[in-house]
Amino acid sequence: MPDRTAARSPSPDDSGGRDFIRNLVVADTASNRFEGRVQTRFPPEPNGYLHIGHAKAICLDFTVAAEFGGHCFLRFDDTNPATESPEYVDGIISDVAWLGFEPQEIRYASDYFDQFYEWAELLISRGLAYVDDQDAEAISAGRGGFGQPGTDSPFRDRSVSENLRLFREMAAGQHPEGSRVLRARIDMQHENMQMRDPVMYRIRHRHHYRQGDRWCIYPTYDWAHGQGDAVEGVTHSLCTLEFRDNRALYDWYLEHLPTAQLGHDGDRPYQTEFARLELTHTVTSKRVLRRLVEDSHVEGWDDPRLPTLRALRRRGYPPAAIRDFCSFIGVARTNSRHAPELLESFVRAELNATAPRRMVVLRPLKLVITNWPTDDDGNPAIEYREAINNPEDPSAGTRQVPFSGTLWIDEDDFRLEAPPKFFRLAPGREVRLRAGYFVRCTDVMTDSDGNVVEVHCTYDPQTSDGQAPDGRKVKATIHWVSEQHAVPITAATYERLFDAELPGERTGDPLDDLHPDSRELLDAVAEPAIADISPGDVAQFERIGYFCADDRHAGLFHRTVGLRDEWANIQKRRQRQGAQR
Repeated sequence: MPDRTAARSPSPDDSGGRDFIRNLVVADTASNRFEGRVQTRFPPEPNGYLHIGHAKAICLDFTVAAEFGGHCFLRFDDTNPATESPEYVDGIISDVAWLGFEPQEIRYASDYFDQFYEWAELLISRGLAYVDDQDAEAISAGRGGFGQPGTDSPFRDRSVSENLRLFREMAAGQHPEGSRVLRARIDMQHENMQMRDPVMYRIRHRHHYRQGDRWCIYPTYDWAHGQGDAVEGVTHSLCTLEFRDNRALYDWYLEHLPTAQLGHDGDRPYQTEFARLELTHTVTSKRVLRRLVEDSHVEGWDDPRLPTLRALRRRGYPPAAIRDFCSFIGVARTNSRHAPELLESFVRAELNATAPRRMVVLRPLKLVITNWPTDDDGNPAIEYREAINNPEDPSAGTRQVPFSGTLWIDEDDFRLEAPPKFFRLAPGREVRLRAGYFVRCTDVMTDSDGNVVEVHCTYDPQTSDGQAPDGRKVKATIHWVSEQHAVPITAATYERLFDAELPGERTGDPLDDLHPDSRELLDAVAEPAIADISPGDVAQFERIGYFCADDRHAGLFHRTVGLRDEWANIQKRRQRQGAQR
């Protein structure tokens, strides 16, 4: 069968900078194909939660329809009662809405089961489908292989009347699971393995979450997919590349069915494939993701280490950043993998413009200002320092941060013996406290093991505005939290869930490449204004990274991304390597 996608692609000179799928739609609307209509669909199976790979398909399906004045349906291809549930349906609807899209309608393939059954009987009556009594192993063996001929089923030449009788008995529940299937009668010698008499129906004595116990036979994905498109009036069926070989079967079914009677325009929908979205150090296989959850390697489908959309949401990824990322990588015909750092760069850019700043110390080390003044009662004085909420957004204003003579600083900001190029606090060294004063280390307290437990400093009251009147400079600014006003929180920091760039490539099992310490929970302290960060919102912990307030556990913050743009560093390394070659 000719590759209509390739044959109909406009020339590059006519593309106007569009991708090949949009060029197809432009050509179709120009020729009045589908009477100028554009209708797409996003068709997930409700057997798991959506992941980052689905985000690209969602963005493409919905934006293509919107750009051409059309509609996009959300259709659940719910044809397997053993794995599907309302939990996944509700989760998918929520994830699509969170990503920023609203379907024209929500549909279910299971609502078309009567039509699918009627069409199946029609194919049987025309000698284009038959009931096969072979088991799955025999059917698989009979299909042969690439470059190897297939073998006709011994039941392939059953009469139409016998096939109709057996198929109706299957539907009536008169045969056990695995005893019979309905197959399309196409060509067992076809070079495309998908065309070698594919299975259309299997017997499943299972309860369906929408249809109840009405059906004992269930359509396969290939049989239901194109017919669902036809029922709904889809014009452009956009699929990822793994369905490329299924396109011939998609067309064959539609060519042998009276779809024009459905009342849509005369043209049948057609399938076009695009490259799926894959990330390194990541798995998107539902089977593997389910193992991670069920074997307690992670704490659920929304564990922030997972690539599911609900996990990215909980981690604080803005939906706008995901949409921008999908737009940036574009639509291609060849699969490729992208570094997670590229996605993170879009997340960081979005949050830099929108996230309020807060001071948080992840690993507290006490700092005592020995010359800090006292109030009239002899207690250390409390002063409030003005801090900018977001330097990228002047309208965000400022906040008042309490400052006192005893502070928490991060232990990483102090060294008893400073290594080269370490410009933060060390004995005899002076630094600036963010939104505060210059302080100089004068003494250090250690425990019996020699660990630093307290740093003593003096402050220069003349540096209230962050500058020294004598013009002296410091090479570092560090953040802090007043001990008296500190709010305890838990900060969850994350590494990649998988060490390997391609998990499972080495042994065949992705779980062999799990990072043993992909999460660390830290007892941190924060300034009082941390209370203003609502569950699900993100704040920049100054000098550390962006953290999202958990929506279930008060005081828990998940690190969304760090402050460093690792993608920029990767690009620089690649440029240097290219120049060296």
